[in-house]
Amino acid sequence: MVRIQSAPFRTVLRWQVVTTVVVAVVTGLIAGVHGALSGALGGMVALVACLGFAIVTQLAKTPSIGSTLSTVFRAEGVKIGVSVVLLWLVLATYKQVVAVAFVGSFAISIVVFSMAVFVRDVGRTSVK
Repeated sequence: MVRIQSAPFRTVLRWQVVTTVVVAVVTGLIAGVHGALSGALGGMVALVACLGFAIVTQLAKTPSIGSTLSTVFRAEGVKIGVSVVLLWLVLATYKQVVAVAFVGSFAISIVVFSMAVFVRDVGRTSVK
């Protein structure tokens, strides 16, 4: 089992879970069971894709700025690829999907993940 070492990634992944639950509850109240399931699936698609991003960045050895950029591009490619496949899978198989809840939850969860840059990694020491 892979454990995410980065505190900012762990924090925003938790935020994604919370926002997914909130969106699922709200869309469930508005659109019923299919709305709740659609909201949960949208958030989970983004969560799995962002988890892929976090794993790729964690496993990479980045001794230089060039390799760091390469890792970020690879990780973003994984996130986009996983997102596309999972979005297609849900839309192709779940006929009663509530599109607004599904896509809205996905979008909110992706935006939440981008907030990782604002989370401080208190375990790190800065070089002076």
